[in-house]
Amino acid sequence: MTRSFRQYCSESRVPVVTVFILLLLSSVVFAQDHSAHKQMMQQKESNSSHADISLPDAVMVTQDGDQVNLAADIVADRIVVVDFVYTTCTTVCPVLSAIFTQVQHKLGDRLGDDVIMVSISVDPLRDTPARMKSYASNLGAGDGWVWLTGQKQTVTKVLEEFGAYTPNFEDHPSMILVGDGKSGQWARYLGFPAADQIVEKVNEFSAERMAHQTHAAVLEKQK
Repeated sequence: MTRSFRQYCSESRVPVVTVFILLLLSSVVFAQDHSAHKQMMQQKESNSSHADISLPDAVMVTQDGDQVNLAADIVADRIVVVDFVYTTCTTVCPVLSAIFTQVQHKLGDRLGDDVIMVSISVDPLRDTPARMKSYASNLGAGDGWVWLTGQKQTVTKVLEEFGAYTPNFEDHPSMILVGDGKSGQWARYLGFPAADQIVEKVNEFSAERMAHQTHAAVLEKQK
């Protein structure tokens, strides 16, 4: 385990249990040939960049086995925080999930209506709804945190649009996206952004919505 990764865990206050599990797994992780992941795990956090994303009309399956349309049912007009994981991952996924756990805690009651968190499997052949539900339950994922899997072809299409597809799913990028389904704005974070960075972007999108609504109301009164 590299020093910079330990510093990330300390400075971002990743749950102690998660860090302990990662330390136990370290001998396995670094014995595997995931060079891209090794480089990612040396990144403490990252700045956001604009992402040009057009949501596909894709039918996916939630951790509860419900069929949903990604664009219409999940994102819709919400502000959404998205990551990409698979349940047997022992490298970057536990860290991303730890960040999401912190984001869930920080957003609190805001989750579920205007703001939603989404974890999309990059390994749909093995990540059944039941497996994802068990994984989510172990993390304490609440109602505002949705887990999605589906047919391989559909998932591939979704991952390609988000810029998260790799031929070998084990080499998927460590990435978190924050998007506004109403305005179509998206921000991309590579590496391991701090939970506060993610929440700050959510707040930024929320503030922009509020300003737009206020401006629209003023114009309406002037008619």
